[in-house]
Parts: sequence; C-alpha cells; structure tokens
Amino acid sequence: MSEEFLYTSALSDFQTARQKASIEGVLARITGKSTKLLSYEEVRQKLRAIENNKTVLRDIPLDSIIGSVGRNKDFSRSFLPLFDNDKERWARVMAGATGLAGLPPIDVYQIGEVFFVLDGNHRVSVARQLEAPSIQAYVREVRTRVAITPDTQPDDLIVKIEELDFFEKTQLDKLKPDSNFSATNPGQYPILLEHIEVHRYFMGLDEKRDISYEEAVLHWHDEVYAPIIQIIEERGILRHFPQQKEADLYLWISKHRVDLENTLNWQIDAEEALGDLEYHFTPEFSQRFSRLLAKIYDALTPDALESGPAPGLWREEIQKRPRKKNLFSNILVLASATDKNWLALEQSIILAEKETGQIQGLHVVKRKAETQADSPLKLKSDFEERCKSANIKGTMAIQAGAVARIACERSHWTDIIVTKVSFPPGDTPVARYGSGLRTMLRRCPRPMLVVRDQLSNFNHALLSYNGTPKSKEALYLAAYLGNKWGIKLSALVIEHEERDTDTIYADAHEYFKKHNLPINLIHHKKGIRSEIILKTAQENHCDFILMGGYKSSSLVEVVLGSVVDEVLRQTEIPLLICR
Repeated sequence: MSEEFLYTSALSDFQTARQKASIEGVLARITGKSTKLLSYEEVRQKLRAIENNKTVLRDIPLDSIIGSVGRNKDFSRSFLPLFDNDKERWARVMAGATGLAGLPPIDVYQIGEVFFVLDGNHRVSVARQLEAPSIQAYVREVRTRVAITPDTQPDDLIVKIEELDFFEKTQLDKLKPDSNFSATNPGQYPILLEHIEVHRYFMGLDEKRDISYEEAVLHWHDEVYAPIIQIIEERGILRHFPQQKEADLYLWISKHRVDLENTLNWQIDAEEALGDLEYHFTPEFSQRFSRLLAKIYDALTPDALESGPAPGLWREEIQKRPRKKNLFSNILVLASATDKNWLALEQSIILAEKETGQIQGLHVVKRKAETQADSPLKLKSDFEERCKSANIKGTMAIQAGAVARIACERSHWTDIIVTKVSFPPGDTPVARYGSGLRTMLRRCPRPMLVVRDQLSNFNHALLSYNGTPKSKEALYLAAYLGNKWGIKLSALVIEHEERDTDTIYADAHEYFKKHNLPINLIHHKKGIRSEIILKTAQENHCDFILMGGYKSSSLVEVVLGSVVDEVLRQTEIPLLICR
C-alpha cells in the first residue's frame, strides 16, 4: 500500500478515535467515572517517589499505562485523543505503525507495576487503537514505599497517603475517632489542612491571642466540619452522589458556598449552599430531566404568565432541614431609593428580631454600569449602617436587570421576601400583566411580606382561609407564628358558592385545636371578599393579614384579576402572602 493511502486511512482512524473519545466522555458523565489520565509529577510527589537513572528496554502491557508526563490532558484514560489539533501527527504515527516503519519504543516511568508515558503518547494511542496487548518501552523505575499493581486504583492510594499525612498532622483519628473524614479524590486532604490553618488564623484575630494547632483543629472540627457532616447525614445527601464521601462533600459545599457568596455578594450559610448544590447537581435522571424542563419552560413562557413553584414546595424544603428552628432566619428585603422611610428594611428588622435572623438586601438597577454609581453605593452604605445600628447582621447586593426575575432567582437562598409597594397591581389586564410585584408573587418560591403604609409589630394576624392549597400554607404559617411568637390569631372564612364553607371552617378549627392554639374563628356571609377581609382586619385590630397567593391560572388572573390584587390595592397594613 502507498504511503498516501496509509495516511488517508489513518486520518479516518483518527476520526473514529475522536468519536470514541466523545462517547467515552458522555458515558463518563452518566456513570460519574473519570476518564482522565493521571499526572506523573503529581503522583510522584504525593507518593514521595525517587527516580532511578537506569533504563531497561522491554515490552510492557498497554493496560498498565495509566498516566503521562505533561500530556495527561491531551488523551483520555484509554489514550483516545481529546483534541483535533493532533490529527496530522496522530495520523503519521498510525501510518507508520501500519506500514513498514512500525512503532519505535516509547519512554516511560514505572511506579510499582504501572507506567507513565514520558515520550510516546501518540504511539500508545495508536497501539491501543490497533488493540495491541503490549508495546516496547524504555523503562525507568521510580522507587516508592507504596506498591501499585494493575489491580489497584492509583487514585485510592494517593488519597490514602494524603489521609495518613492529614492524621499525622492533626491527630484527628485519635482526637475524634467517631468522626468520618473519608475522601475519594486526590488533593482533598491538603485542602482540609488549609481550612484548619485559615480557621486558626481567624480564631487568633477573634480572641486576640496565639492559638495552638491542636486547639484550632478541635475548634474547626466542632464548629465547622462536624455541623456540615451532620447536615449531610440528616438529609441523606450522599445517596445522590454515590461516588463521593463525607469529606468530599464538605469541601464541595464549602467551595460552593464561597462561589455563591462571591456571585451574590451575600452571606450564605452552609445549609443554603448544600440545598442549592443538591438541586443543581443531583445526578439522577429524573432530577436532571426536571431541571431541563424547568429551563425550557422558563425560556418559552413570559415571566408574567409563569405559574411558579407548586404550592407547598417551600414547606417541603423547610421540612428537609430539621435543624432549622426559625422559618425566617434569612430575610431578603428589596431596597429601593423610593422607599424614603426605609419601611421595607424597618419591617425586616422587626422580623429579624423575632426570628434571630439576618437580612440580605437587594437593590436592582437597569444597567450594569449603574452598580458602581454613587447613588446605589450610598443606598448600600445606609442600608448596612441601619442594620448595624439595630444589631442585625445585614448586607446589600446591587445587581442589574429585571427586579422580579432577579428577586425570584435570589429568593432561593432566603426564607422570605419583604418589599415596600407603592404601586400594587392595577385593575386592568394590561396593568396586571405589567406588574412586577404580581410576577414576584406568582414566581418566587418563598412567602412574601408586602408593606404598604404601616409597619407591623406582628401582634395580631388575620388569616384569610378558603381551603385552597396556598391558603393551607398560610394556615401552616399562622400556626407557626402562634406557637413561636405567641401572637394573637384571628381566622376568616367567607362563604363561597364553589366551596363547602362549613367543611373549610371545621378544618381550620380542627387544625388550630390540634396545635393547641386559641383562635378567633370568624364565619362570614357572602360579599366582596377583599372588602370583607380588610373590614374584618380593622374591626379586630389586626396589624397584618396572612393569606394564600394567586390560585387560578396566570392568564385567567391577568384577565379577571384576583382577591390578592384587590387586597393589595386597598390595604394599609402589611400583607403576608404564602405559596
């Protein structure tokens, strides 16, 4: 065969190898099994291996070649080419291998019974494509105290050595023998040691003294590491990530938390970061498919017509966090320059004092350039100073975009949204469609506290209850506020031709009785519901109203309006709306 024919055929073989690499990559993402070559230098350093200058020419099994020197990112673990820019070189090697030239010996390092390619990566790739069992190589032995065999996973050995180093340094296997420090990935234990050093540094700053290493290790374990591991175990997160272990997830959560804080310019607690990580990275097909459908739906549906999360989803998320004692410990408040009296912030401070919570402020501007303008920065400074004066932890982020969309996105990392509203949804379809408040109420996955003209000290709530799924969420929240805060509760049931009002009334009565809560239960005849709600609140001296959100389809309520819109337009006291 001519050289030209061999080269043309080799180019076709290269394309076949690249296709195999792509398929291998897809399968790796599905199975979670890495297809990356190991870096020789990284392995050598971690195994504290010592190179020997003596080389020997011999045949070595191709399956025992598991890494490379400097080219570990160019080929997969089975030495399939990962980039097209090597096509001509790879094809020339293949043409030589299938012609008269054959394959010259390669150069490798040997650690135990496995090999790392120093020179000859393309020859190994071609030989594996030709399904050769072995290849001739100049072998330089690298001595190490750790034996590696073809049946042993080198990554596991590297991790084990790092784990031993970690325990030698920290003595945590002796100090905390019941704790789990298992990790699967190389490089994790050195990062844990960095965490301890950083923790020790900040302990010294906080306590204004030198902190011994052992004291820092124990404090880090008890105050940082162990609480996150406990959350992981309580929520069963490891079942979603079977290839990971406790220390892997701890570090992943820690990094994800830092990434979120840098992105959002907010303080994010570990449990919020874990929940976000679980939602976005859960590998099960059903979860990934659900996220894909949600993205498609979001892209195709106007914000004003999106239905938002299912009723009760917020409560389900809360119940996944048994260690969370306060429902509203993380408050999102929308800060606006038009809120001259800081009503939204002042209402949030009252709420934060009740819940021992922190406040995450958000100010949205139209263009990115405005995020560094004097006016928003002054607003941020004043916001944070007011929080500090109230002894409440508070930070404010400035972001460009659409207020409703950004608030809904950020609400995932908080427990409740508080906003001051000067212009509630109008009473025409066009006004309702264009209302950002209405979009937030429908799309945001958290309850929303809307402040109009007055602040509430949360002394007496009026619950408007009609038995719908969202009003049942308001019922649940009313019981929480009654038990947790000891506030006075009144509940209003209005007769409606589409519902069995007697049953709804009885359900509410039974619910509060079950929770040992005194309740002023009011059964009202038919009438204009928004007017009845507001009049009942006034007559009973309630300082805020609690009710479910929009119940009909988005399009129907844009056209016809809703009780929620009517109450928002007329109320003077705050309105707490549940999903």
